[in-house]
Amino acid sequence: MSDAPQGSSDPRLDAALTAVEERLAALGEALRARDSVGIELQANELHRALSGAVDQFARAARSGPVSPALRQRLARTSGLVAAQRESLSRATAALDRAMDVLMPRDAHTTYSPQGSADRGLRGGAVVA
Repeated sequence: MSDAPQGSSDPRLDAALTAVEERLAALGEALRARDSVGIELQANELHRALSGAVDQFARAARSGPVSPALRQRLARTSGLVAAQRESLSRATAALDRAMDVLMPRDAHTTYSPQGSADRGLRGGAVVA
């Protein structure tokens, strides 16, 4: 019997991290391809993989220490998740700005009896 701490070479931890890494790669590929269906699918699969990994690591932590190699891999994967989240946040902000240019969210979106609601704000004259 090995005297390595329990959980240090647990294949379930390795499989859980591998699943997260694969989903991150697939999500990145879907984002590069601008495949909206693939993005949605891979984001859901990544969420499931992350939940499974958190569960596996929580169980392993109760059983004993996790190997330094798995801890480093988990830290690296966590960094990749954070980078992907930041990338998605930037893309969402850019999309929101583009939508605001195309479809402004102005409180004065209706027309006044004289025409455009913002005519008075621009100082334009009404021609009779």
